[in-house]
Amino acid sequence: MSTAPAPLRDAADWRADFPALRQSVHGRPLVYLDSAASAQQPGAVIDAVASYQREDHANVHRGVHTLSHRATEAYEGARDKLRDFVNASSRSEIVLTKGTTEAINLVAQSYCRPRLQPGDNIVITHLEHHANIVPWQLVCEQTGTELKIAPINDRGEVEVDGLYGLIDEKTVLVGIAHVSNALGTVNPVEDIVAYCRDREAAVLIDGAQGVPHLPVDVQTIDCDFYTFSGHKMFGPTGTGVLYGREALLDAMPPWQGGGDMILEVTFDKTTYNELPYKFEAGTPNISGAVGFAAAVDYLQRIGMRQIADYEHELHDYMVSRLRGVDGIRFIGEATRKASVQSFLLDDIHSHDLGTILDHQGVAVRTGHHCAMPVMQRFGVSGTCRASLALYNNRDDVDRLVAALEKAREIFG
Repeated sequence: MSTAPAPLRDAADWRADFPALRQSVHGRPLVYLDSAASAQQPGAVIDAVASYQREDHANVHRGVHTLSHRATEAYEGARDKLRDFVNASSRSEIVLTKGTTEAINLVAQSYCRPRLQPGDNIVITHLEHHANIVPWQLVCEQTGTELKIAPINDRGEVEVDGLYGLIDEKTVLVGIAHVSNALGTVNPVEDIVAYCRDREAAVLIDGAQGVPHLPVDVQTIDCDFYTFSGHKMFGPTGTGVLYGREALLDAMPPWQGGGDMILEVTFDKTTYNELPYKFEAGTPNISGAVGFAAAVDYLQRIGMRQIADYEHELHDYMVSRLRGVDGIRFIGEATRKASVQSFLLDDIHSHDLGTILDHQGVAVRTGHHCAMPVMQRFGVSGTCRASLALYNNRDDVDRLVAALEKAREIFG
């Protein structure tokens, strides 16, 4: 069962849990507004990884000695916590990966490639991260099938009717982000999944930006696949999850071979392991899984609904304050947004603006955010992106605005 939310705390208490935020950059207290790229880690995550490395490190599943048992218990315990976190119906539906990108590639090669025939198609949107574009391009090239792209409007929202118009009896899979990493747009994934379910098209949701900011229940969403990464949700890099319906995963062939994905190997035949291990070749990132589990514990103690409500209020404040900056131009103004605002200031290049902000102690992301088609849609080479997390506050937003005013002075 999920850990009960902790009593309501002031956001200052959450902020105090993150050691990296106590430092100064260029002589100024750090304002970290780049969590969409990689979120900072609370002390509980750092300590869990360090404790594992000091006391319990060994390989999993294969050893009979005590340390191997401890490592296996911690690793499989992480799977159970992740199952509960997204409300999967079975632990067999939680495949541990090195991140969202690997999870999407796994589905492309193991689910789609054996099914695709010339004349079939995969549908994605103009809003996607490169990780939810390139794997589908690769598998379409490999199988001679078509990749269809649903348009977005001037607010940065998927044109849902346009998306539905692309889905037909030849659509094998629809891939869509839960939340856009570049614009913060929250897509109506439950409605899209319901539409696809009626037409027997599978749906993969890129949840890398959804899980850290919104309560996610894969059974309520009713998707076939849901992917996410540990480092976006206060855990270690190189960790992630592919949730998949058990019946689909069971029917899929392995993607990579070797290590724990086998039961028996001869030169004549290999017998593959059961789910979810069939898709977990090689020695896994055990310490990363330990940290991932600690991050889930941390989020559950606060409560995802509480986090979502706090970030929604802070995002509204950030947008309101940024609107008061002369020369600001928002890129992406969707009705439903989460945690992110992309913008430009006058004619200042995003990289130059980001450098000025950094010298004011404010860390934002600049460039195309691994979403070049989004930038092309809006006719820009890149943006500055301020992304919030539970450890941010109004003072961080005020510091961002002050740094932008300083940039306007510098660039005249």
